[in-house]
Amino acid sequence: MSMKKIPEGPFSKRRKQCPFTAAGVKHIDYKDIETLSQFVTERGKIIPRRITGVSCYYQRLLSLAIKRARYMALLPFVAED
Repeated sequence: MSMKKIPEGPFSKRRKQCPFTAAGVKHIDYKDIETLSQFVTERGKIIPRRITGVSCYYQRLLSLAIKRARYMALLPFVAED
């Protein structure tokens, strides 16, 4: 059995590191609007983890915190036009 070749070159994709894991965050607070707004589009949609690089565990906590912030009227549900 041959070993897998690690892709190299200009078109190889590097794995993104989770920003919450790198910072050592234990809990995502729904009141921290600055952090939550980085993971929401201009239209108010939650950005998927394949784009942001957030781990599965923190993506669940992040989406829950965003939904709580929306319910408490700290974040808008939709964009203002």
